[in-house]
Amino acid sequence: MEQNNIRNVAIIAHVDHGKTSLVNEMLKQGNVFRENQVVEDRVMDSNALERERGITILSKNTSCFFDGVKINVVDTPGHADFGGEVERVLKMVDGVLLVVDAYEGPMPQTRFVLEKALSLKLKVIVVINKIDRPDARVKEVVDEVLELFLELDADEEQLNSPFVFASARQGIASTDPNTLGKDMKPLFETIISYIPAPEGSASEPLKMLISSAEHNDYVGKLAVGKIERGTIKVGQNVVVCNYHEQDKKKKSKIVSLFVYEGLKRVPVESASVGEIVCVAGLEDVQIGDTICDENNIEPIEFVKIAEPSVEMTFMVNDSPFAGQEGKFVTSRHLRDRLYKEAVKDLSLRVEDGDTADKFRVRGRGEMHLSILIENMRRDGYEFQVSQPKVLIKEIDGVKCEPVDRLFLDVPEDCVGTVMNKMGVRKGDLQNMTPHGSRMRMEFLIPSRGLFGFKSEFLTDTRGEGVINSIFFEYQPYKGEINRREVGSLIAHETGKAIVYGLYNAQERGELFIGPGVPVYGGMVVGSNPKGGDIVVNVCKEKHLSNCRSSGADEALRLTPPRVMSLEDCIEFLGDDEYLEVTPKSIRIRKIILDHNMRLRERGKAIRGEI
Repeated sequence: MEQNNIRNVAIIAHVDHGKTSLVNEMLKQGNVFRENQVVEDRVMDSNALERERGITILSKNTSCFFDGVKINVVDTPGHADFGGEVERVLKMVDGVLLVVDAYEGPMPQTRFVLEKALSLKLKVIVVINKIDRPDARVKEVVDEVLELFLELDADEEQLNSPFVFASARQGIASTDPNTLGKDMKPLFETIISYIPAPEGSASEPLKMLISSAEHNDYVGKLAVGKIERGTIKVGQNVVVCNYHEQDKKKKSKIVSLFVYEGLKRVPVESASVGEIVCVAGLEDVQIGDTICDENNIEPIEFVKIAEPSVEMTFMVNDSPFAGQEGKFVTSRHLRDRLYKEAVKDLSLRVEDGDTADKFRVRGRGEMHLSILIENMRRDGYEFQVSQPKVLIKEIDGVKCEPVDRLFLDVPEDCVGTVMNKMGVRKGDLQNMTPHGSRMRMEFLIPSRGLFGFKSEFLTDTRGEGVINSIFFEYQPYKGEINRREVGSLIAHETGKAIVYGLYNAQERGELFIGPGVPVYGGMVVGSNPKGGDIVVNVCKEKHLSNCRSSGADEALRLTPPRVMSLEDCIEFLGDDEYLEVTPKSIRIRKIILDHNMRLRERGKAIRGEI
């Protein structure tokens, strides 16, 4: 492709504002699919976990054509925990499509991604999506977006960014807020006219920044980036270097070269400046490295990724059921996988723990780490994790903790309950505005105050509440927060849960298991709403006598158990509990399994001996 016929754009937005649906329609109308080809919804969400949860987790590259111009598109995640994916790909593009929901308006992640785009001086096209919603507030949302530009100190050119009004579901766009439009042509035309063609000279020595990495079973590691200068060819000798590691200079050779056409990687012999390409043959290359001409080594500075704020300890599973379900169970397997993950995900930090079978893993939030845990268990790994904890820092001699900006959208009659919960969790109300019969509230709250809050919040708002948060800054420590008001029901012995034992145990609280489930002593089988831990014998059988028949158990009625998802388990975890994760099961357990040992340790803690 000629340099003037290329446009590189990233699609950025808050979660659920319609980025992936918009890419879907751009591909359909950008001549990527055959006329009779069946195209599923959210075709870019190729990962099974993404399709299940309805969110984008990894940034992905694709391209489409319009009027002879190739538009390289990067679809990015919208959840705040995956902000690192957005930060690193913005160096690969010359402009962004900022997608905003026509009802919700700018949300926490909208501010975060727009701030990053403006700081890199990227051209911004604002796409007001879902204008066909019956409750759309198009004019108000346009004003809110302009206010956000002003808050983020946008310059005059950025303030004059064009607006496009679209419905990604219907595949229509328009430059007029009062007209629905017929197709995506107005959006394509705006991209071609407003987003500049890539800069740089094709005749100068090669320079290319690696912004993403993929893996292919046949050709190995694939490095993805935009050619900043020069031309790259198959068989070319290059040097891999890094701006932040000046000693890193390794000679290598381009084995294969690919460009993106639709959803496919197409092999090419050469590519020129401005094109986003995929390079194979550089095994040791990492995100942030620069591929240079061997006679002209000039590394490019990479964007600084925001630091993680939450930590969990990953460790080898040592429960009585260890090794029964997992394929990869040793510390070597666990260590290799975690360190490989840290290379791909720049927001993740991995360190060896205080013993050989423990590893400290730091991420952007609970969801960031829970996605890693879910992916690992699906790949056959078996391990344990500790309760998530925030990273405390000392700034100018003051103990500080991460604080989140929290946005809640709740029905008016739930405001009092939510305000009460926020007070207990040290949340400070910043703003409160009515939206019809609902109230939108903004708080500044310690990150640890949000642990375990989501399920509680959904219960308090009868499932109608909307919760969003994003990291704000480090502030002085706010004091103790009672993270969990409920206690645990703990299995007394190893065996299988019996109806009779469960029937007696359910009077003490809510159960997590049903009959026939294998349990072991020290395993958490339910929650105690009154607080405090209770040991229950769920394996207890009814003793038969000459006046009782075995069929008498049929009269016992069990309350259906609460099915705990991975996120529910992580939220529930206490500081004296681990979560055992295997490909088939998720079990909460006490760190000390023996009941008498737990009592002894608690006594020592009360006496101040430990």
